[in-house]
Amino acid sequence: MSYLFTSESVSEGHPDKIADQISDALVDNFLAYDPDSKVACETLVTTGQVVLAGEIRSKAYLDTQSIARKVINQIGYTQDDYQFNGNSCGVISLLHEQSPDISRGVDKASKEEQGAGDQGMMFGYATKETENYMPLALEIANKMLQELAKIRRENKEMTYLRPDAKSQVTLEYSDQNIPQKIVAIVLSTQHDEFAPTDKEMQARIKKDIQNILLPRVIQQLPAYVQALFNKEIIYHINPTGKFVIGGPHGDAGITGRKIIVDTYGGKGAHGGGAFSGKDPSKVDRSAAYAARHMAKNMVAAGVADEILIQVSYAIGKAEPTSISVNTYGTAHVNFTNQEITDKITAIFDMRPAAIEKRLKLRQPIYQETAAYGHMGRTPQIITKVFENPYQGKLTKQVELFTWEKLDFVDEIKACFNL
Repeated sequence: MSYLFTSESVSEGHPDKIADQISDALVDNFLAYDPDSKVACETLVTTGQVVLAGEIRSKAYLDTQSIARKVINQIGYTQDDYQFNGNSCGVISLLHEQSPDISRGVDKASKEEQGAGDQGMMFGYATKETENYMPLALEIANKMLQELAKIRRENKEMTYLRPDAKSQVTLEYSDQNIPQKIVAIVLSTQHDEFAPTDKEMQARIKKDIQNILLPRVIQQLPAYVQALFNKEIIYHINPTGKFVIGGPHGDAGITGRKIIVDTYGGKGAHGGGAFSGKDPSKVDRSAAYAARHMAKNMVAAGVADEILIQVSYAIGKAEPTSISVNTYGTAHVNFTNQEITDKITAIFDMRPAAIEKRLKLRQPIYQETAAYGHMGRTPQIITKVFENPYQGKLTKQVELFTWEKLDFVDEIKACFNL
């Protein structure tokens, strides 16, 4: 029987995503000035206030207040009408030193034997459903909000837009797990008071979403995805009728509350650990990236059409406590899941220090991950500039989204005789 599947996304102006971006901006700044920094930073945002809390061990000393304000302004919270303004909000720092009980397990005499920063399980997932091996519903939901943010920044059309927004896409699948059509699209966007009545504002926003936003999104998609858009799609645009009060004034935001948006939109699985605000010694982050890297390269190599990889760790120990591969019955090789696991673990060293080195994770690369998903993004090299009143100005060339590179495909093909 056919079935429905739904994924959601949230914009960079969503309260939880503001918190994620501030936390990751702090991670980046600590790593820029001290690549060995250990960071676990949580952020809370609410009406007119930002609270920073967590544990830090670093040689760097930062103006954390200025970093938080810069992120908020970049997102677009620059007006007092929003009740949250990067230029005037309060910023309270409760950051303190990392516990020595944790550092004793992570730091070892041999860098290669660096212990995991915590226990837990992490998942990586990949599917042939899209060109970048991500679930399709999440891809569309993310693209809608990325394009909406571009329209807001251009300020030529839909000039009433404010930063907060959410999207949701429902697909119908066939018995063979192939997307057949888009069934429903939900989009809520914060906006100015720009018409005499709520009904007029809602009607205008719905019209603009369908006539301005969606055509710009659709033209970016491959032909087989464009064909899924149809006249029967059910649209729920600002379904409450009004969305003027939003951002941290509408809802408090906290780091790490959008972990499904950050990963696979409900496909595959999630171990429960958030990514943002953590340096790569925290395997919640680094091992999840490494598992995605493994899964994506395996699907691209033709091992299977869909793969889920689980890895788990004990705090302070270098070797994973387990690694397992699930191909959902889609394997193109004559091996069991356990045999596939044995072969792939001989290729990928999953000790924390090896992951950091392989994926170049001690670079300041994390603020870019903190909105529109950590997975399925395009690897690229960019130049970032950091300014610190205590340690001066730094310019660094960094490589983003290294875990999305297809750099192990040939080795995997050789291993499986593909």
